[in-house]
Amino acid sequence: MKISIILAHPRAASFNHAIAQTAAAQLKKNGHDVRMHDLYQEKFDPLLSPAELTAPSADPLVQRHAAEITEADGIVIVHPNWWGQPPAMLKGWVDRVLCMGVAYRFTENDKGEGVPVGLLKARTAVLFNTSNTPADREQAVFGDPLDNLWKRCILDFCGIKNVHRAMFGVVIVSTPAQRETWLEEVRATLNKYFPPD
Repeated sequence: MKISIILAHPRAASFNHAIAQTAAAQLKKNGHDVRMHDLYQEKFDPLLSPAELTAPSADPLVQRHAAEITEADGIVIVHPNWWGQPPAMLKGWVDRVLCMGVAYRFTENDKGEGVPVGLLKARTAVLFNTSNTPADREQAVFGDPLDNLWKRCILDFCGIKNVHRAMFGVVIVSTPAQRETWLEEVRATLNKYFPPD
């Protein structure tokens, strides 16, 4: 299977990077063709241009990402929870890459007011998020905005119905042993959703 990994965290020494590297290693071990993108390292431009509101991007990097995401059999996304949202870098990636004609379309004569038709080939997406808020406080005070955003507002819109999401936290006070336990969970999750070919 072709699996795309999308990583959005600006610090190379972050636990998000450890998650993405562990995911890539496990997927390769399982025999999958892995395409990993560190959006910050690639200097992906998250700014949607006015022209891209009505036509596909002319940016070669955006075109490459769009081509790969349409070919992907599975998607893994890794990012921190910042203000109940992904980093702006990743939101810009969604805006520019998962655009109409690439990730979804509308039925004939529909101008966008109807129900979208998802175009992505992938049927499964796995998301790994990190947080510095304890899970019980997160739920009691904020709910889980990331879950709704990814599962209903983005991935379902693009045709991906099977979405698994895991949140690791509190990262800032975690021990090396706790982090290794979380990385084992990453491996086990990927073995479940993307087993050996």
